[in-house]
Amino acid sequence: MSAEAALQHRSELKTGEPPVVDHEAELVTDPKRQRQILFAMCGALIAVVASVSGLNVAQQDLAMDLGASQSQLLWVINGYTMALAALLLPIGAIGDRWGRKPVLLAGLGLFIGANFLGALSSTTGMLLTARVLAGVAAAMIMPVTLSVITSSFPSEQRARAVGIWSGFAGAGGILGLFVSSYVVDYLTWPWLFAMPIVIASAAGIMTIRAVGNSREHQEGRFDVVGSVLSAVAIGAIVLGIHEGPERGWTDSLTMAGVIVGLVALAGFIVWELRQDHPLFDIRLFAHRGLAAGALTLMIVFAVMFGVFLVMPQFTQAVLGYSALKAAAALLPMMIVMMPLSATAPLIAKKIGIRNTLMLGVALFTTGLFLLAVMVSAEGGYWSVIPGLIVLSVGIGLCMSPSTTVITESLPVAKQGVASALNDTVRELGGAIGIALLGSFVSAGYRSSVSGATESLSPELASEVKEGIGAAFAAAPHLGADAPRIIEAAQAALVDGWQVAMWFGVGLAGSLLAYLVIRGPRASDLAAEDALDADLEGFDGELDDLVIDLAHEGALVD
Repeated sequence: MSAEAALQHRSELKTGEPPVVDHEAELVTDPKRQRQILFAMCGALIAVVASVSGLNVAQQDLAMDLGASQSQLLWVINGYTMALAALLLPIGAIGDRWGRKPVLLAGLGLFIGANFLGALSSTTGMLLTARVLAGVAAAMIMPVTLSVITSSFPSEQRARAVGIWSGFAGAGGILGLFVSSYVVDYLTWPWLFAMPIVIASAAGIMTIRAVGNSREHQEGRFDVVGSVLSAVAIGAIVLGIHEGPERGWTDSLTMAGVIVGLVALAGFIVWELRQDHPLFDIRLFAHRGLAAGALTLMIVFAVMFGVFLVMPQFTQAVLGYSALKAAAALLPMMIVMMPLSATAPLIAKKIGIRNTLMLGVALFTTGLFLLAVMVSAEGGYWSVIPGLIVLSVGIGLCMSPSTTVITESLPVAKQGVASALNDTVRELGGAIGIALLGSFVSAGYRSSVSGATESLSPELASEVKEGIGAAFAAAPHLGADAPRIIEAAQAALVDGWQVAMWFGVGLAGSLLAYLVIRGPRASDLAAEDALDADLEGFDGELDDLVIDLAHEGALVD
């Protein structure tokens, strides 16, 4: 019996979970092929992550060319992330059962087609359809990229490969913004879809050549009910969160989304607890490390993607930056995050995961506080750069340890599920952050600009209140009032920014309190080793494991 099989069986004996009958995976030892797999998986990942924020810098162009309101623009952005977040878990499980490579290639094909449709869009509805289809395809791609790496690389090389993947997962959004900004400045917005098409096509070709198929055969049928319930729960909750600040929390659509989502979530939990072969074993959240890692990633990505949404609006509409300069304003975040994400595991090894997470979240909260109190139109970019730097240090310290504690909380045979869970909390957080922080910015903007629009006609006043992009679009029709209205709109956007950042401070502060009370201590992780099946550091324990298995009568020669 191999070390991996023995460790898997030990976990089965302790958890009582159904055994994996067979595990088809090819460990790749050829360095050249390993590099090809990494290039392919990271390329596919960049295409997916960059598309989350790629349209942010084109909001003014979309508002003017397609006549889209601020609310419609949020839906175009959110449609992609909602579909992606809702479908990650079920599609990740499908890849584990029926083969990761076919699911990845099918997803890349659909992703390319959806982006072609987006480039040809002439209406807001057509663009929204393309974005939702691209989100479905992204859900077929993202979890598979990580599970292909974990199933293809030998254990001694796996951590380094996953670290590279994590770096691109964190910085891909900023990279997408920067390239997309160049396109907006020098071409037109339909060309924004060219980069995802090219990268996904290259990733598909390399996948065909270098990636072997891997899957895990499990007893029992696929959990269709759990898959539907999880998708409905996430999609409906994000719908309610998106519409709440816009329509009001008592609006029928808002309440319907929240209620349906919560009912579906409750149904999912009850259903999963009663299944012998669940889509995801809810009891795993009793593991302090998994719960803390998932919650930290969700909140960090919520605020980070909210900043990606708001920052380009501030730098373009208030500071007058071009799209490219606005994206370049975010590059300090990437420069800080990527090296810190790589070194954070070493810091966690010295001071502990709990202390590392608390330090990261404390800095994260401080950065949001600085963004809330220092931002101003008069202070320009220098009024936000201190907050961005401190925020980025906190994010860099949180990402890798959170992912590590999630993956180490599940056994080897369930690393595909671990990958999907890791991606789900990231993307769910991003979807919620874009919807929630974007909605708070819009609500704060409308509240602040209302006074300046009282002298305008009802039609023009309504247009100006829709958002900063709509205000600029209405400027030619405002006559002598144009300078006054634009100045008021810029000040209102700053007010909306502050409302969103204060909400982020409260969210991050709540996370810090949770980590202080329920953060994973070393003693907690040791006590929960029945759920821990990661192979790292296993070699030194192999002899004891063989003895344990022999006593349990489970060792098969």
